[in-house]
Amino acid sequence: MPSLAPAVAEVRRAVRLALAPLIAEPVVVGLSGGADSLALTAASAFEAAKLGIRVVAVIVDHGLQDGSDAVAARAAQQAAALGVEGIVRRVHVDARHPDGPEAAARDARRGALAAVAREQGANAVLLGQTLDDQAETVLLGLARGSGAASLQGMAAVSADASGLQWVRPLLGVRRETTRAFCAASDLPVWDDPHNLDDRYARVRARRRVLPVLEAELGPGIAEALARTAEQLREDAEAFDEMIHETIEDIVEHAEAGISVSAAALAANPAALRNRVIRLVVDSEFGVGLTRTQTLEVARLATDWSGQGPIDLPGCTATRAGGRIVFAARQR
Repeated sequence: MPSLAPAVAEVRRAVRLALAPLIAEPVVVGLSGGADSLALTAASAFEAAKLGIRVVAVIVDHGLQDGSDAVAARAAQQAAALGVEGIVRRVHVDARHPDGPEAAARDARRGALAAVAREQGANAVLLGQTLDDQAETVLLGLARGSGAASLQGMAAVSADASGLQWVRPLLGVRRETTRAFCAASDLPVWDDPHNLDDRYARVRARRRVLPVLEAELGPGIAEALARTAEQLREDAEAFDEMIHETIEDIVEHAEAGISVSAAALAANPAALRNRVIRLVVDSEFGVGLTRTQTLEVARLATDWSGQGPIDLPGCTATRAGGRIVFAARQR
């Protein structure tokens, strides 16, 4: 009996650990035909069969390239060869998306995966992001300077508002390992031309920045970035518990919106104070504050000298007596 290739064993183990907590219902796997998603689909088919879990592969055709329908059809055929039902969904990618084409494609893809999950009665969607994807996400977050939240990267498991779980079994697996898996399993891989297009920041980070960091600082940069994300996520979970406990004591609903005790905000450490401000505004008005905006609001508590209302996205912040009142902006 031939020995199992190390890459196959590593990917299967990662998938087995991810599938173990799931109940015996169908799971949806996102399949593009690339090495990461193909290795994930093949390993899921193998491991799910032992657990009595049905796997449905969803191939999303974004329609952004000539021949995308043929690529999707081939991926569906590969799914069938692996003993997995393949469903192709054509989506519309909004060219006017405020966050650009990558975000537009991601939102369209996520919507299609969620829709199939609902149709199939699945409670989980498996995605093929790897450790390299995690490292790129952290690096891009660092470049944006958008704080610890963006440096946390992607969660291995998260749930949306409907309760659907988004599971990333391969966040601890290198991209080269998924390619080795496909080679060992004789699975032809499709390489997305967009992954070579330097117009995209993620592609530049992958092809230019990370290799330079590895060359100049030594190997292990991707693993270090991924570890950083994991540690920050653990810290954030603990911090979130503290924030919610704090909010219960210092936040009140006001006639025009919501208010926070200025004295209580001022008494808390800056990190906690700023997180409370951002969470209150996000929860009440659905908008995110920049660091500059957050600090301006914090000054209403820590450096009050009679300054007037602060205009924020979708709302205003005003010092009224001993409280800071956040109110919807009048249209």
